[in-house]
Amino acid sequence: MALLTKDAENRIVNLLLSEGLAEPNLVLSIKQEAESSGKPVLSELINRQLITNDMVAHATAVIIGVPYVELKNISIDQEILAKIPGDAPSRVLAIPLGEKDGMLNVAMVDPTNVQSTDYISNLINQPIRVWMASERGIREVLSKYHGDFSGVKEAVRETGEEAVEETRSNVKTIVQDSPISKALTTILSYAAKTKASDIHIEPLETSLIIRCRIDGVLRKIMELPKTVAPALVSRIKILSNLKIDEHRIPQDGQFTVLVDNKEIDLRIAISPVTWGEQVVIRLLDKTGVSMEVEKMGMSGRALRTVLEGVKKPNGMILTSGPTGSGKSTTLYALIQKIKSEEINIVTLEDPVEYKMDGINQIQVNTDAGLTFASGLRSILRQDPDVVMVGEIRDSETAGLAVQAALTGHLVFSTLHTNSAAGILPRLLDMGIEPFLLASTLNVVIGQRLVRRITEKREMYKSSEIETKAINDIVGDLLPQDKDHVASVSEDLGYPGLPVKNDSNYMLAHGMDTKETPGGYKGRAGLYETIEVDEDIQKLIISHSTANEIMRLAKSKGTVTMRQDGILKVLSGITSIDEVNRVASDLS
Repeated sequence: MALLTKDAENRIVNLLLSEGLAEPNLVLSIKQEAESSGKPVLSELINRQLITNDMVAHATAVIIGVPYVELKNISIDQEILAKIPGDAPSRVLAIPLGEKDGMLNVAMVDPTNVQSTDYISNLINQPIRVWMASERGIREVLSKYHGDFSGVKEAVRETGEEAVEETRSNVKTIVQDSPISKALTTILSYAAKTKASDIHIEPLETSLIIRCRIDGVLRKIMELPKTVAPALVSRIKILSNLKIDEHRIPQDGQFTVLVDNKEIDLRIAISPVTWGEQVVIRLLDKTGVSMEVEKMGMSGRALRTVLEGVKKPNGMILTSGPTGSGKSTTLYALIQKIKSEEINIVTLEDPVEYKMDGINQIQVNTDAGLTFASGLRSILRQDPDVVMVGEIRDSETAGLAVQAALTGHLVFSTLHTNSAAGILPRLLDMGIEPFLLASTLNVVIGQRLVRRITEKREMYKSSEIETKAINDIVGDLLPQDKDHVASVSEDLGYPGLPVKNDSNYMLAHGMDTKETPGGYKGRAGLYETIEVDEDIQKLIISHSTANEIMRLAKSKGTVTMRQDGILKVLSGITSIDEVNRVASDLS
């Protein structure tokens, strides 16, 4: 808070009262107490939670005639943040906002401090225009943005071309406390704090791009000089126990980091590309994942179908979708549902993503000869009741999984197909006999992940195009009148669904802030589930297509992923744009 005279304090208090932001009688009482004890009036009001620091900062800006900025409502580019180098921003509590007319706009806690303003102007050799912001707002920006990447910028300065050349020839130069190690730690810390699922380190001709996949969408977070690339990639290889001098073929590895006292497992994939080596790091944060299918977005008919499937003592439950669609997490959640001391659950995974108590988890190791197929043969000799195979990649693994289901085991696994119905022809293509497949499958699941609309939102009426899309996709599912709202909503698992309307629907739009880019935060699943009953079994035996199987499943009540997405739109969980982004190719 800026240093204020007694007269300025009184003017701020009066302004807050005139705007109705504080209760007059309480303020007067506290003001008298503060004056008699010699304490600052504003500090006492803040301590007693009658006003906030943000309110005082805004009022102060009005009194001293300086523009005010609410930092939580704006996004600041990393290049702008780098305009004030080193630890200067944290020392003088100042954040660069952007440039205009040759001047750098800077938000400060105390814009009346001439020494601080002169110091910043001289440091950057550029005139500045001062804005006022709250201390809380500036510290949040420092913590989330500038503080996170100061280590990287420092590493770039310290890692010149000479250091890079030395790194290429001498692995020992990349030690734990080296600048490049600190830079990697900073990048990993940022990704963990923003709950990113992946980090992409991509070399271009003259630079190195760092991108993070947050809530399913890749975002560029910084661009580094090309000279830092060899040292950064080498450090990652050392931590992953990979060959540092191998640049011609892809390499895979893994290691674990500790961020905020939480262990995060990292899966590393390094591939040679045109301008160097690309690194993709998958982050597996065990503490940040819900293991309840209901909280993941499965509800209504889909949830009931799956829960009935896992109650059976044997058979197969398969889930499908592209990479990163949450298939493994769904299987973990289903296993969590049935886990007990009475049954032996064994998993075969590549890698073991989330360690669970009471479950025997086996890590695939192809170099040692432990593949999905050989591991599954071994598992079946360990008296399991439930078997989870991380992925069915080939016909041998598929055949063994079917045999396990035929011999009294409950088998969970995943495949890469576009839909639930696509699982069935895919397994037939792998050489599984139709009659075996028909007799072993319990439930097949298709899924995608969409971003959730943040809690800070606005409601709006759907446009003519949006209304037509909603009616075309879920018009037959929606209640046709108010008398059926409760029963239909309960059946589909979405409370308070609207009555079918040919004109418009009330939809939600999230507020776009730096904490919630695009108005989204977190993700939810879109699901479709098919119970393999006698009618579906007949289609499998007759080698029917995925479209024919899905057509029959829909007639029996299956809600498709696209329909599930639109129901989530009507419930305010996500947006039509998100559903179109991940499920536009689905019926």
